[in-house]
Order: sequence, then C-alpha cells, then structure tokens
Amino acid sequence: MEKSVETIRGDRDGIAYEFAVLRLKGSAADAPSAYIQAALHGDELPGVVAIDALMPRLRKAEAEGRIRGNLTVVPRANPIGGTQQLFHGTQGRFDLGTRINYNRDFPLLDRPDVSLLPGDEVARTADKRLKARLLKLSVGHEIVLDLHCDDEGVAYLYVPEELWPAMADCAAAMGVDAVILWGGQSGASFDEASLHPWLKLPRKEARLESRVISTVEYRGTSDVYSGIAEHDADGIYRLLVARGVIADQSVEAPKPFAGVVAPIDHIEMMSAPCSGAILYDVKPGDRVKAGARLATIVRAPGEDGGRVEVFAPQDGYILTRRSHRFTGAGDDLVKLVGNAASKDARSGALEA
Repeated sequence: MEKSVETIRGDRDGIAYEFAVLRLKGSAADAPSAYIQAALHGDELPGVVAIDALMPRLRKAEAEGRIRGNLTVVPRANPIGGTQQLFHGTQGRFDLGTRINYNRDFPLLDRPDVSLLPGDEVARTADKRLKARLLKLSVGHEIVLDLHCDDEGVAYLYVPEELWPAMADCAAAMGVDAVILWGGQSGASFDEASLHPWLKLPRKEARLESRVISTVEYRGTSDVYSGIAEHDADGIYRLLVARGVIADQSVEAPKPFAGVVAPIDHIEMMSAPCSGAILYDVKPGDRVKAGARLATIVRAPGEDGGRVEVFAPQDGYILTRRSHRFTGAGDDLVKLVGNAASKDARSGALEA
C-alpha cells in the first residue's frame, strides 16, 4: 500500500488543509478499479470507521497477490468541513465561507478527462479546489463509492437509474436495506459528477452496465460501533470481490437483492407543521399504512390542543428520521418511501 497526502490551499495566507490517499496497485490491467471516499460531510463518521475496518482486509489481499484492480481510498475526504467547529460541534455539511453544501456544485465534465478540471492556479475558494481534487482522484474508476450517513436511518444506497438493475448485485453484496433510484440533476453532487462524463459518451464506450456509482448512506450519525463497521467493511469487500477488483474464492456470489427499491419520487418528505418536541411513533425500517401516526409534536406543553399529530399519506417504509428531538416548523421529520409516487415529490436532491 502506498500513502500520499493531498494539500488544499486555504482562503487565507498561512492556512492549508491535508488529507490522506491510500493506494493499492492491481495486478491485472483489464480488471476494474475502485475509488472509495468517506466523510465528504466532515462530521459523518460511519464510513470512516468502515474504511478503517476494511483496510486490513485489503492489505492482506495485497500481501497475498489478490488485488486485481487498482484501489484508491480516501478515508476522510473533507479536511475543511472536518475542522469547522462551533461551540465544540463540527459543522461539516456546509462550507461556512460559501454556505454551499460540500456535496453540491462539483464540476460536471463532458468526458472522463481530468485535464478538463481547473488547476490550483485558478482563483477559487478552498471548497471548490477540494471538489476538483476529489474528482481528479476518482475519475476513471469503474467503481465509485461515496460513504455518507443520515440522521437516523437504515443502510441504503442512492443509485443512478441508468445503473439499475445492473447494480443489484452490489446492493446485495453490501447488505443494505434499501435502494433509492434517482435520475436527472442532483445539484452536481459527487455521484452526479462521477456519472455525468460517462453519459456523454456513446453507450458502448461508456459501458454503464459495468459501472458502480453510489452515495452510500450508512444509517445514522451515531451508528459508530466496531461491530457495525466490520459489517460494512465486509459488504464493501464482497462488492469488490463480486466485481473482480479482488480475487477471493472464499466469498460467495451475492444473492438476489431482497430489499426495498423505489424511485426517488416515491419519497415523502414529512415535515413538521409547527415547532416543538418530537415524539416519534415509528423508527427506520418500520412499514406503515396510510393514516398511521408517524409522530406527535408537543407544541404547547400541558395545554389543551398543545399536541399536533403527523400521519402517513400512503402505505410505505420508514427510511430515516431526525436524530434531534426538537423541530422547527417546516423541518423534515421523516423520509417515508411510499408505494406510489408522492403528490409532493421534490425534483433533484431531497435536502439542501
């Protein structure tokens, strides 16, 4: 394994940010290569510890000559967001200078050619330099995994609709509970930027059926445990074996994926009608019927009429809920995957 350190120049003199890149060289020129990154939102740690648990498996495979395709791993992809502290809390989702989500506004290339990316000599903010650098590291890989987490949720994948059902084996290998299919534009998120140049090529040249591009949502922000990390590392390892990046005859081929699969317009983003304390009636992974109570908002404690209830608009599956227990009016409470399209479906990304 080789380690290098990437440096991102900051927006003020004397400030710079660093992140590590781990590389394992494959032995077969025709084998697919893989790029894996975590913590693009700097304070999302489930993917970081999954990579930590994965690396001993990869080093063992390397020592035994079983790495067929090149592997590039970035355990902590956002040193800027990871250092944004406010009263001991990391603010890793948005850049505090530009106020832009770190998983939006990536460069959209017209072909998979890193020479099209702007260099550091171009006057840009540090977050834009970081995004160009990450895309430069990832472009050209057949497998691209961007490891995230939700507030509280099941493990699920966002998969471009162009890559489904060819990626069903990946969902099965990784052991996730659900797959959300998206199409069109998503605010130039990392997965959209990873797919975009291939969609510009002729289909035969793009080889979409052989590509794996996914935003991986590893449950919730607090699901940082050794056992879960080992489970997720096993899943990534099985994917790499299934797709031929690693040779390992001890790993069985994935069975058919049996989890929830739905297009993104089936997601009901259930919002709070008022502010107050949240009393949830459901948890991630629950199945509910139309009209079932999802949560109660304690708006005026102890007063008549001081509670407001939120009900499911259709039958569905609880994908996520909030980790905090106070909500403002209009804040999202639950992602419910409906059996049918939502009457209030959002285009593009579900959240800012």
